[in-house]
Amino acid sequence: MSDDELVDLTLSHGGNPESGWWDRIRAHSLGWVTGRLPDGALIGFVNVAWDGSDHAFLLDTKVNPEHQRGGIGTELVRRAADGAARAGCTWLHVDFEPHLRGFYFDACGFRPTDAGLIALR
Repeated sequence: MSDDELVDLTLSHGGNPESGWWDRIRAHSLGWVTGRLPDGALIGFVNVAWDGSDHAFLLDTKVNPEHQRGGIGTELVRRAADGAARAGCTWLHVDFEPHLRGFYFDACGFRPTDAGLIALR
């Protein structure tokens, strides 16, 4: 997977991509899952970061809008969760905007928990 592919995918849904991002963070990931069309075009992505032990974190879940609502995002998250479990993680965390509650809670099976956040910028 290339940085250019992720820039294009991020642009497809109105995101603000940062060129070089993938090359910088790849080494810090437990793994990632991609969704591709038969011709190889990238249409979905999720990154899995971790603490090196029990906790994995879903980051940057993306599906091209032309392919949303067909189960691709749910499958990406399922495969990411399976990979984190195989790596020995006990917990999979995710943060998201309120409009994605149905996706993460209903479609993907996450449950609400207490959490904290400090804005650093």
